[in-house]
Amino acid sequence: PATNWNGKYQAVGNGGWAGVISYTALADAIARGYASSSTDTGHVGARGTFALGHAEKLIDYAYRSEHEMVLKAKQVIEKFYESPIRYSYWVGCSTGGKQALTEAQRYPNDFDGIVAGAPANYMIHLHAWSLWVYQAVHKTPNSFLEAKDLQTLHAAALKACDALDGVTDGLIDNPKKCKFDPAVTLCANGATSGCLNADQIAAAKQIYTAASNPRNKVEIFPPLEPGSELGWTILAGRAPADVAADTFRFVMFKDPNWDAMKLDFADIDKFDKIDDGLNNATNPDLSKFFGHKGRLLMYHGWNDQLIAPGNSINYYSSVAKKLGGVPKIDQNFRLFMAPGMTHCNGGEGPSNFDAVTLLEQWVEQSKAPEKMIASHSTAGNVDRTRPLCPYPQTAVYNGTGDTNDAANFTCRAQ
Repeated sequence: PATNWNGKYQAVGNGGWAGVISYTALADAIARGYASSSTDTGHVGARGTFALGHAEKLIDYAYRSEHEMVLKAKQVIEKFYESPIRYSYWVGCSTGGKQALTEAQRYPNDFDGIVAGAPANYMIHLHAWSLWVYQAVHKTPNSFLEAKDLQTLHAAALKACDALDGVTDGLIDNPKKCKFDPAVTLCANGATSGCLNADQIAAAKQIYTAASNPRNKVEIFPPLEPGSELGWTILAGRAPADVAADTFRFVMFKDPNWDAMKLDFADIDKFDKIDDGLNNATNPDLSKFFGHKGRLLMYHGWNDQLIAPGNSINYYSSVAKKLGGVPKIDQNFRLFMAPGMTHCNGGEGPSNFDAVTLLEQWVEQSKAPEKMIASHSTAGNVDRTRPLCPYPQTAVYNGTGDTNDAANFTCRAQ
C-alpha cells in the first residue's frame, strides 16, 4: 500500500502447478493494509510440462522460489517503508497450503503465522490417488458415473447420514461417522434411471475407499467422503485430471504420452524415492516453527472433491504424535473441518470465513481461535451460519432455535 501500511507482510500462495502470479490474493492482502508478494514459482503456465528435463525448475516449484520470494520481499518492504516488519504471515490453499506447510517445515523462521487451506502437501500420493479415482470409473464400459448418477449417489448418502448429527440440513457434519453403502442405489426390477448398475457401484465403492498399495495394503491416500459426490466430475471425468497426471507424465516417467490407466499403485514407494522429499511436504516435526510461537491455522472442507479431507487430519495427527499429543500442540496448531465445503471454498455448507483475522489475534494477542464462524450465501444473501470447530470438536446443535444460525450451536468433543 502507498499509504496506511499496517506494518505487516503477507505472502500468498498458488494453486495447482502455479505458473501465475496470484493477483486476486495480492489484492485481498493489500486491501487489509498488508504489503504482499506472490510468485509464479519460476515458470509460466498451469501445467507440469515445465518439469520435463528441468530438474532445477522443479526445485523452484517445490520450495526454492517461495523462500527466495520471502527473503527478497522482506528486504524490499523494509527498504520501501524504512521500517521493520512487525509480523509476517503466509496465506494459501491447495498448492498454497502445501507451500504453507513446506515453509513451516523447511524455513520455520520465515513466518509468525500461517493459514494453510486444504494442503496438497502429500503431493505424490495425492496425485497417485487422483488417478485411483479416475481408474475406478474406467475399469469397464459400464463403470462411468454420469452427473445424474452422482446426484443419485449424493441423495442416497444424505438420506443415510444427514440426520446423524441431530439436524437434517443437507449436510453430513462428520462423514467419518457415515456408514453409507452405495449398493443401496443398485438398479432392481428392470429399472434404468435413478439407480446405478453393478459396475458403477463398484466404482463408487473404490472412490469411497482409501487408495492402497496392492502389495502390502498400506494406505496411499485417504478417500473422498460421503457428501462430496457432486464434485466427482473432475477426478472421475472422461479424461484424467492434468494436475495429477502431469506428475507422472513429466516427472516420474518423462513421457508426455503416458497412459493414466497404466499407473501401478504398487510402485508408490518408487515414486516417493524419485521425489526424495521434494514435493512430499509431510515432515511432522514443527518444533522449530512452534519454538518461536509460530501459529498454524489449517482448514479443510469435508466435501473437498480434489484433495481428500482425511489428508489434513492425517497430517495434524502426525504432528500431534511427533510432538507429544494434541495438548502439546494446541497453542500452536489448530485444524478446522468444514461440513459441506468443497475445495478451498464453496459447496453446500458454510464456507466463507475470516481465517486471517483469527490468525492475527492468535499471533499478536495470543488469543487462540475457539471457533470460526462460517457463512453460506445464495444469490448474495447469507442464508446459513455455522461455527467451524477445532478438530476433533464438532458443532453440536443446542436443541432450540434456528438451525441456520451459528448462535444455536456449540463446539464439543464427540
